[in-house]
Amino acid sequence: MDLKSLSLVAVFAPLAGALVAGLFCRVIARSVAHTAAIAGVATAFVAALLAFREVAGGARFNGTVYQWLTTGDYAFEVGFLIDPLTVSMMLVVTFVSLMVHIYTIGYMRDDPGYNRFFSYISLFTFSMLMLVMSNNFMQLFFGWEAVGLVSYLLIGFWYTRPTAIFANLKAFLVNRVGDFGFLLGIGLVLAYFGTLDYAAVFARVPALVGETIPLFGADVAAVSVITAICILLFIGAMGKSAQVPLHVWLPDSMEGPTPISALIHAATMVTAGIFMVARMSPLFELSDTALSFIVIIGAITALFMGFLGIIQNDIKRVVAYSTLSQLGYMTVALGVSAYPVAIFHLTTHAFFKALLFLAAGSVIMAMHHDQDIRRMGGLARYLPVTWITSLIGSLALIGTPLFAGFYSKDSIIEAVEASSIPGAGLAYGALLIGVFVTAFYSFRMFFLVFHGKERFGAASHGADGHAAHDEHASHDEHHGLPPGEKPHESPWVVTLPLILLAIPSLLIGYVAIEPMLFGGWFADAILIDEVAHPGMRELAEHFHGAAAMALHGLSSAPFWLASSGVALAWFLYLRRPDLPAVWQARLGPLNTVLENKYYFDRFYETVFAGGARLLGRGFWQGGDVRVIDGFINGSARFVGWAAAVLRFLQSGRIYHYAFTMIFGLLVLMTLTLWVGRA
Repeated sequence: MDLKSLSLVAVFAPLAGALVAGLFCRVIARSVAHTAAIAGVATAFVAALLAFREVAGGARFNGTVYQWLTTGDYAFEVGFLIDPLTVSMMLVVTFVSLMVHIYTIGYMRDDPGYNRFFSYISLFTFSMLMLVMSNNFMQLFFGWEAVGLVSYLLIGFWYTRPTAIFANLKAFLVNRVGDFGFLLGIGLVLAYFGTLDYAAVFARVPALVGETIPLFGADVAAVSVITAICILLFIGAMGKSAQVPLHVWLPDSMEGPTPISALIHAATMVTAGIFMVARMSPLFELSDTALSFIVIIGAITALFMGFLGIIQNDIKRVVAYSTLSQLGYMTVALGVSAYPVAIFHLTTHAFFKALLFLAAGSVIMAMHHDQDIRRMGGLARYLPVTWITSLIGSLALIGTPLFAGFYSKDSIIEAVEASSIPGAGLAYGALLIGVFVTAFYSFRMFFLVFHGKERFGAASHGADGHAAHDEHASHDEHHGLPPGEKPHESPWVVTLPLILLAIPSLLIGYVAIEPMLFGGWFADAILIDEVAHPGMRELAEHFHGAAAMALHGLSSAPFWLASSGVALAWFLYLRRPDLPAVWQARLGPLNTVLENKYYFDRFYETVFAGGARLLGRGFWQGGDVRVIDGFINGSARFVGWAAAVLRFLQSGRIYHYAFTMIFGLLVLMTLTLWVGRA
């Protein structure tokens, strides 16, 4: 089967499963729904494997499969670009999605929306595949908006909860802000390049170098066309990949069921922005201004979103803030032109982040949907599979040598250190601090959940000595273990995906680092100007094999920072669990800032939401009440009054008219006599 046929199979198989589970969700059995959905995604995964084999053998495909619209000189088409970057994303998306589909059988088994959920997650997979396989900006935008729409449906899956409805609306609106910039960037591409096809755009890039767009008049200020396009496209990525200040939707996405949290955070929506920038490397390489902007945004996100993970008590929100921080690492890698490293970290992160989310879901199931880590403890003895897989995921997340995250995260830090892009120095310091922070909050959660004393009955206070109620936590309608009941390990449909995800979380970095970063795997898919941006070249000069890198990593600063974070978490939450409350009290103002998430939400609700309400109230009072009701409706009332008077005078009765004429004559004669006498 050729690449074109494999592409069609890969993208439409999940769509077929989604249609079967969705259109017939009320009439088919649950087994039929999940079988159709899983079969569709499994077929896509097999097609991705076959496409990977073909691409590894040198095959490529870039062609149109359907012409949607032609207008003037512009053609809008549906087409596929299958190259090493595409198949890498296809494998990640389909494998993680397949694991999530299998896991969902156990996690959602008692939910009345079972069939509907399978339809949504299969549709999510289809949308992401359309995005990563596109060969033009129109299809890219279709997949971009489709993942946004399906995420809206999934975050608000439990639509009877006000918190879920608020969260999905928040995600939708915040992404509209980023998508507005993204659409403007695509509009500039069409205006200046005359086409939306990737290959044609990249071929015409040299002709536009040096061309500018006037901002306030040609003689006042101008910006490079390439820089304007890159920044606008990246604004779209800031929304999808949850970069500051458009990050606020991602933590609230925890209101959706745990399987979709894993899919959004690991393999679909949030990776779309990272992939898009890597795909557009021929554009971004020509704008150091845009790259510097990306570096600074990524560094801020990586560090400050990590701080928020420290004070979270909802098990899913801890993992969610780690996603925000890791997306910041990927973004920084993009900004220093280490695009292959960003995609490498995206790949490793997809496996261990999906593992951590699904393990969190296993814990939630065992705790009867209680998500507060302060009411857990000692679960290792009850959930051995979940414990060991969570440990593997946590070790991968903090960058432990030989684990997947070590190879990608340390490569990012080294690439940033070698970069001369403005802002790289700031980013290097932020990423190093972030290593310590990541290790601390990751193992704070791990120790509180799986070790220490059992706190299943601690309904009032948790391990930090504070009230265990979290107003922001998303819980099921019933939560908490019944008195006297002990937690138990999840069924095999839950633990099997955990085991299958733990394997790449442990091995994929060791196996893939050399071909993905130094073996030329992305040579014809990603363009890097190694003269202006030598980071990847310097990484290659210092790389002497995966084993040697792991051995060297044992003496590196990131390893000791991560070890310090783990040790501090162990000391504070296992040895001296009384100290966190003391430090929390001493750092009251700082803790308040963190608990309010740097006041981003309050600022947006006050300034933007409140401003929009104020503006609407002004239009209502000034426009509707005063102008429409006052002037326009007042005019209507005057016309009605005048018509009533005329109706009184024009009765249609002859004797009324005769009486009026006689009365008028008498008045006229009286006035004439009065004037004559005067």
